[in-house]
Amino acid sequence: MKYTIALLFSLTMVYLLKTGLTYYIISENIWPEANREYKPFEINHIIAVCIGELYVLAMASSVYLTLTWLKERDRNKTLIEEQFKIKLKYLKNQIQPHFFFNTLNNLYALSLESSDKVPDVIIKLSQLMEYVLYDIEENTVVPLIKEINYIQNYIEIEKLRFEKIEVSINIESNIDDVMVPPLLLITLLENAFKHGGINNQNLKIKVNCKIINGSILRFEILNNFVLSQNFNPKIGIGLKNTKKRLELIFKNKYTLDHKIKFNYYIISLQIPINNED
Repeated sequence: MKYTIALLFSLTMVYLLKTGLTYYIISENIWPEANREYKPFEINHIIAVCIGELYVLAMASSVYLTLTWLKERDRNKTLIEEQFKIKLKYLKNQIQPHFFFNTLNNLYALSLESSDKVPDVIIKLSQLMEYVLYDIEENTVVPLIKEINYIQNYIEIEKLRFEKIEVSINIESNIDDVMVPPLLLITLLENAFKHGGINNQNLKIKVNCKIINGSILRFEILNNFVLSQNFNPKIGIGLKNTKKRLELIFKNKYTLDHKIKFNYYIISLQIPINNED
């Protein structure tokens, strides 16, 4: 309704302005025909003037509406990006406490045993916290080699908790320039210790990392387990949050699969990678 009123008002002002300029301001010396008798408010005259100038209003309106649409589009894009960052930060912050909660539980268990391993655990934990608090900060991607080092420190902590454990990390490709979102891979490793550590005194974990066609990172973890009534391969909160992060970052360009094969729990992740410039 307001646009209709604005259009009618604009047409009225255009009509009065053109009529005034044509017949009252311009003198007969400039335009001799201007002194002829006319009826300024005759319907035919009004229609002729309005139609003649309507294209000017249409062009001005088009420019205005286009500029308004562009501003609104940019505003919506900014809002979507901010919402994306907030969601991503929220999920990443959820994953970090989840990991440190598990590690502190391990430290508590060792302290009850009056173990001399406690100082080593504290040192490793401080290195892990330094990476999380300072190295990754607000970074959307980090070097894959740093994520692998982070995983290795975590493994060293877990080795102090388990009496018999074998962990192997196999990197088949050059990963020096590969960039990945931070703290995605650690959750998969946590999951391996979670499933493999139940009723299992001889835990074996294999970590495989491979770059496919220079553009896809395949990260796979295998752990043996003792099948029992308590074994439940359901995805926990850590993996659920990781999956949400994957959906936000990669949408449908990733795969996250888990399965059981020959008493091995296998979880594999494939994501597109960025190469460091």
